[in-house]
Amino acid sequence: MKYFITIIFIALLFTSCKTQSPSMDEIAESYVRLSLEIGLYDSDFIDAYYGPEEWKPKVEKSDSLPSDKFINQANALLKQCENVDQTNYKEIDKARLSLMKKQLIAVKTKVEMMAGKVYSFDEEARLLYDTDPPHFTEDYFDNVLAELEKTVPGKGDLSTRYNEYASQFIIKKDKLDIVFKKAIDEGRKRTMKYVDLPENENFVLEFVSNKSWGGYNYYQGNSQSLIQINTDSPSFIQRAIDTGCHEGYPGHHFLNARLEQNLVNKMGWKEFSVYPLFTPMSLIAEGTANYGIEVAFPGEEKITFETEVLYPLAGLDPAKAVQYSKISELRSKLGYAGNEAARKYLNGEISREDAAKWNEKYLLMTPKRALQRISFVDQYRSYVINYNWGKDLVKKFIESNGGTADNPEKRWELFIDLVSNPHSASDLK
Repeated sequence: MKYFITIIFIALLFTSCKTQSPSMDEIAESYVRLSLEIGLYDSDFIDAYYGPEEWKPKVEKSDSLPSDKFINQANALLKQCENVDQTNYKEIDKARLSLMKKQLIAVKTKVEMMAGKVYSFDEEARLLYDTDPPHFTEDYFDNVLAELEKTVPGKGDLSTRYNEYASQFIIKKDKLDIVFKKAIDEGRKRTMKYVDLPENENFVLEFVSNKSWGGYNYYQGNSQSLIQINTDSPSFIQRAIDTGCHEGYPGHHFLNARLEQNLVNKMGWKEFSVYPLFTPMSLIAEGTANYGIEVAFPGEEKITFETEVLYPLAGLDPAKAVQYSKISELRSKLGYAGNEAARKYLNGEISREDAAKWNEKYLLMTPKRALQRISFVDQYRSYVINYNWGKDLVKKFIESNGGTADNPEKRWELFIDLVSNPHSASDLK
């Protein structure tokens, strides 16, 4: 009899332990609440939130960062993730759990950094964005500069010559609104040919100043966005499509609307109603936003639309568009120079002034723009990798899986999947 009772007790205990296995929805709520509370201590930490109002912090911000508390909570949630019962899990459920773990590692890392812990540039990128960014030598950039030396018209040193040449392609401030709206609208039309968004989706466009970034999408929830364009630096004509796609369609506005539509509303996965900026979600967001330009305007379609529509709207000479496009494309090969400047600067290898000088030389920036770029690095640190390295990872993944320029249907299918489901950089193989 005692033996029988013992067996029953063990069985009940086992059943009890199984029922106490945390659910993903419970972990999601705790993760959202934790993220929002951390956001009280860093205004850049939360990029968007449109979840339950009652999940917002009820506590006031304390005088000092309670880093130990936040780190312990993140560790506890990571342990809960390890104990999740994955019986009958589909691939998408496994992807959800995998991304949650990576998001929590990033959240914990960011708190450690807020508390004063210093990681190397590459360590930081790995822990926050789930990737190992590449390294480039000065020889690589010097070779690109040599090509530009032969291509950019005019006299004098290359940086001065380039900026003088590019100045003829600046959109005047009184033309910014109509040109950017036209570019964003065209990106929307091209995107909506392949996927439906809620009928109420929309955005508000604003032009601002005194920012370290060039453009920003503040997602409001319910398929609404506030898109801001910084006018501190000149807006060159190619920026209309680039920024319009990046911040709008098929970029950030599109991605956030799809995540809300597909994961929050349809699947009930509330963790996607919060977007902590310094996490793996950002590499996918920035990478798809930049690659989305090429997806929406493949081949010669970008320069064609600029020449036929945007140049006339901006009051610029369309006859100069092809040469400027070729020079801009060549200059884009210098993009990783910004990552190298950030790496050297954040690792303490060069000063702020030297990092700005590097950007003047290798990104062909004016002194003012070069310093603004360092201000961005001061604020966002290794986040810079998400733009170019993120784009290259997304591009390679989509094209190696059949989404090539001559197969637009497949390209859009893969692209839409990336912005609609749980993915991280290490998944892009």
